Amino acid sequence: MEPTHRGPPGAAARTSWCCRILPTTPLLLFAYLSYLLLGSAAFWALESPAEQETARQLRQEKWELLQNYTCLERDALERLGIIDAYKSGIYVKANTSLGRWDFVGSFFFSISAVTTIGYGNLSPSTEFAQIFCIFFALFGIPLNLVLLNRIGQLMLSGVELCALRLRERFHWQVTIFTRTCALVAGLLLFLLLPPLLFTAIEGWTFEEGFYYSFITLSTIGFGDYVIGMNPERVYPGWYKNVVSLWILFGMAWLALIINLCISLLENSSDFCQCCKGKNRDVEQELMDSSQNVSIGPEDGQDGSLKKDPKPTGPD
Repeated sequence: MEPTHRGPPGAAARTSWCCRILPTTPLLLFAYLSYLLLGSAAFWALESPAEQETARQLRQEKWELLQNYTCLERDALERLGIIDAYKSGIYVKANTSLGRWDFVGSFFFSISAVTTIGYGNLSPSTEFAQIFCIFFALFGIPLNLVLLNRIGQLMLSGVELCALRLRERFHWQVTIFTRTCALVAGLLLFLLLPPLLFTAIEGWTFEEGFYYSFITLSTIGFGDYVIGMNPERVYPGWYKNVVSLWILFGMAWLALIINLCISLLENSSDFCQCCKGKNRDVEQELMDSSQNVSIGPEDGQDGSLKKDPKPTGPD
């Protein structure tokens, strides 16, 4: 039988694994987006009427204060109404109200719920919405973890495939080089470039944007900085949707980096334990060899040393 040519170790397995998961990844992504859209529609339907009723009550209270207390300054009352409305989740100005529970805001809340970020600036207030949020997060969080794992594995497979192609073409050992390039590219794409967008749209400084990016992707989610919350600014319609996709892929990249660091530490600990085991084996062999002393010809045949005969007296 003629020998068959095989690729590098693990290359065929990695290629076959990619071929198996690539057709199912779009289906998983479609299921994930469908789940988020259904949840957003449910939150929108459950919370939007309550939000509109709260806005109507706030406007009514403001006009009653203006009618009953004519000595109040309109600007000061307007600021007081803005603070109260902000705590209620809406922004009221004159005869208009800017709600947070529109469809785009509901979609962003769904993303923050299933990714376990939980900024805390927006939360369901009605009883039915709170019960729905429990079941929505109960099934959405595992689905989010599965999708993040799949995206992270695809990123890692892409990096290893690039390393394999470069090794075959230039005969270089480029594994560390390609992983470093992937790390730098992800750092630019998910942590260094988004603060520029936040600076342009939110008016934050670069440090504040970088702080928000890391706090968001690490799922800490303090809630001190949240996009789309400044009532004095006009936000484009695509803004929150793009940030939602950035959160999804950025979390997958950060999880991949953490897994690579963990595997590196585990491999280094295994290497140290292996070296310690080899040193113990060498020490044991040296001790055994020192105990096995060679027996000279003057010793007895049974391996024991001959005893000196007792001295005898004079004849």
